[in-house]
Amino acid sequence: MEPPLIQVQELYKSYHRDSLEIPVLRNINLEIPQGEFLAFMGPSGSGKTTLLNLIAGIDKPTAGRILIEGVEVGELNETELAVWRSRNVGFIFQFYNLIPVLTALENVELPLILTPLSKKERWAHAEMALSAVGLAERMHHYPRQLSGGQEQRVAIARAIVTDPAILVADEPTGDLDKTSAEEVLDLMDRLNRELNKTILMVTHDPRAAERARIVRHLEKGELA
Repeated sequence: MEPPLIQVQELYKSYHRDSLEIPVLRNINLEIPQGEFLAFMGPSGSGKTTLLNLIAGIDKPTAGRILIEGVEVGELNETELAVWRSRNVGFIFQFYNLIPVLTALENVELPLILTPLSKKERWAHAEMALSAVGLAERMHHYPRQLSGGQEQRVAIARAIVTDPAILVADEPTGDLDKTSAEEVLDLMDRLNRELNKTILMVTHDPRAAERARIVRHLEKGELA
C-alpha cells in the first residue's frame, strides 16, 4: 500500500504579537492520498487558510511535521522551499492575481520563466494548459478582455502549467457569479478525476464543498 502523498503530524501554529502568543492551529493530524479532492470548511478565523499555507510551504509550523512525498517541508530553507513550491504546488486564489499588461498566454507562461525550457517550449506548455481549461481561443487576450470566470480559468492554467502534484485553492469561487463558479468547479473536478490532481480547497460555499470527495471542518484551530 502506497504511503499518503501528504502527512500532517501533530501540527501546531501560533503567531506572536508583541509578548502575546496567538494560537491558530492545535494538534492537526491528517493523511491525504494522491488524487484526493479535499475541502476545508469552518468559520472565519478557524485556521483554514493557515493550514493550507503550511501544507503549501508558504508558512512554517510552530511545532509538528508536514511530509509531502517524504519531504519534510518545514525543514527546508527559503531557497529550497521556493524551488520545492515551484515544482510541486499550483496556487489558485480568490482574486486571480493576473498581470494586466500580459496576455493570458504570457500570464500562464510566468511559472516556467525560471525553468531551463526555451521560450518556444514554454509557450507550448502554456498553450497546452490553456487548452486544458478551454481557453485556447483566448490565449492572446488581456485580462481586461476576459470575464471573471475566464480570468480564474487562466489562473488555473497558470497553476497547472508546471504539472504540480498538488493544487491548493483558497476560496476559488469567492469572487464569481453562480454560473462562472460552476464552470470553475467543473474544471477542478475534471482536473482531479481525469489528471489525478490532488486538490486542497478552502471554501465557505457549501456548493463548492459538495464537489470535494472529503470535507473536513476546522473549529477554533482544531479539526472536528
